[in-house]
Amino acid sequence: MNTKHITAFILTLASLNGFSQENIHSALKDTVSLDEVVVTGTTVKVNRFNVPMAVSVVNNLRIAESVESNILPILNGKIPGLFVTERGIMGFGVAGNAAGQISIRGIGGSPTTRVLMLIDGHPQFMGIFGHPLADSYVASDVERVEVIRGPASILYGTNAMGGVVNIITKKQQKEGFSANGHLMYGSYNTQKYMASGGYRKKNLSIFASVNHDRTDGHRENSDFSITNGYIKAGWNVNENFKVSTDLGIAAFKATDPGPDTLGAVHGNTIDIVRGYWSMTADNTFESVSGTVKLFYNFGEHKITDGFHSNDANYGVNINEAFRLFPGNTLTAGVDYMKYGGIAENELAMGGRGMIFKDTALYDAGVYTFMQQRIADKLTLNAGIRYQDHEVYGGEWIPSGGFAFNISPVTTWKASVGKGFRSPTIQELYIWNHNPKLSPESIMNYETGISHSFFNEKLKAELTGFIVKGDNMIITVPMQGLQNAGEISNKGIELSVNSRLSESLDIDLTYSYIDMKTPVYGTPEHHIYLGGSYLLKKFLFTANVQYINDLDSDASTKTSLETYTLLNGRITFKATKFADIFLSAENMLNTEYETIKYYSMPGITVFGGVKIKL
Repeated sequence: MNTKHITAFILTLASLNGFSQENIHSALKDTVSLDEVVVTGTTVKVNRFNVPMAVSVVNNLRIAESVESNILPILNGKIPGLFVTERGIMGFGVAGNAAGQISIRGIGGSPTTRVLMLIDGHPQFMGIFGHPLADSYVASDVERVEVIRGPASILYGTNAMGGVVNIITKKQQKEGFSANGHLMYGSYNTQKYMASGGYRKKNLSIFASVNHDRTDGHRENSDFSITNGYIKAGWNVNENFKVSTDLGIAAFKATDPGPDTLGAVHGNTIDIVRGYWSMTADNTFESVSGTVKLFYNFGEHKITDGFHSNDANYGVNINEAFRLFPGNTLTAGVDYMKYGGIAENELAMGGRGMIFKDTALYDAGVYTFMQQRIADKLTLNAGIRYQDHEVYGGEWIPSGGFAFNISPVTTWKASVGKGFRSPTIQELYIWNHNPKLSPESIMNYETGISHSFFNEKLKAELTGFIVKGDNMIITVPMQGLQNAGEISNKGIELSVNSRLSESLDIDLTYSYIDMKTPVYGTPEHHIYLGGSYLLKKFLFTANVQYINDLDSDASTKTSLETYTLLNGRITFKATKFADIFLSAENMLNTEYETIKYYSMPGITVFGGVKIKL
């Protein structure tokens, strides 16, 4: 049965079950197309199985199945080797005891500076310390997420040491006007409201959304609230040129409930405003294509302990891909970024205040990356980047690999690459600092094989990796910060995606990471099994996760957690335009924590309605 016959059959089934053709077309697009084509691994659109790097995709269908306000918890389990810490129903916080730390293959840091966050390809340095703020990434604005599991510094420069999380935002695809919204209420007075709308006519498109989420939290003094807005506009100038611009603003407040030990008191309250703007110009010709992207990220942070900061991160990314002859793509790129700001304590010195640092640094790079396809069987990739930093000078970053199509349904991939991270402003100049620090760097070696079974109804990918590094920035007793730490990780990652029938999907991932010493926020074993089943007007989704030997203590690295989580959801298509859903999280009422002494909630229940016009 070919694709046309499958499509026709599913559309007939959908109409009998009350699901619109538009919804099923969207599902087909997500599960068939977006899971195959990526831009994150090469900066040009290619089949992800031809990229030597290990790349995973979480599509819009999987994002929509979750009740999470933030995109990062949705990635837990769905991306093998990736883990995000949490401390409550919603809200990650900043400073001490903050959650939202991201680890890929045992590389992350607290705060996260060894995994690079991108929005539509531009870097997210949030705050003067140069790390991303997890609370800023709202799920309702996300079309899909592409994750490189392993270093991608050849393409993206600093912080892309452990991996890259590229959030691809939504844009208006449908001609004319469309609108979406949801209302949700659940445990601990948790409320979520979202409205979005878009318009497209010929070459012009506009998409906008607004969200407000709040909760009292499952512990005393764990309340959280966020309001954010987003708008994107695009214009196809002609068949060769298109431009787009977007703007996002988020304001959130959170309280640190403090450790749940006897006699402990709650911590500080944060009040943060974050915003970003970007403009992108794309050109596409038969033998040349490329992008110019301008970006600006800004924010203000206030904490009740007196800390206050204003920061900005701005720059430009330029890349152009040349198809010199059949099967060849040569990409050349240059990027420049300046980041920094002012950090102070307004309550220090008897209320007179004290400035910690007022500075900004530049980080710039130039790279070239070649992909050569040989006889429709072998794809070779190789590239090199030179990075120049205002403090430590230059750094060379090489990378190379291949993808070999053993058969039409089997691909073998292997790569070796260097990842690096520049010291942050905090590490260079603030508190326990050292202005003579050098960049961290690692070497990553990986190989993997992917295979499709049962007429491509089931796809499996198995990857093995080794990560080595000996100049990590750590605190040495009596010496302060030094390039003296080591990383020696190895492991395997398994991903299985299946569409067993027109109404049944099942996903399975497994990761094993052997670390010389336990790494904060990284489990040794992580198993995820999720699925969805369509029965007439009902859609049933569920997933179970097993997390083994998760290090939950960033200070001592001796507290290991093992637990199992079960989540489920039922969605009923009440009308052509409205879905009613009921969701339950942690249905086994498991006692667990991903941050030491910050216990997570037991069973939580949420219900609501989604509207699509």
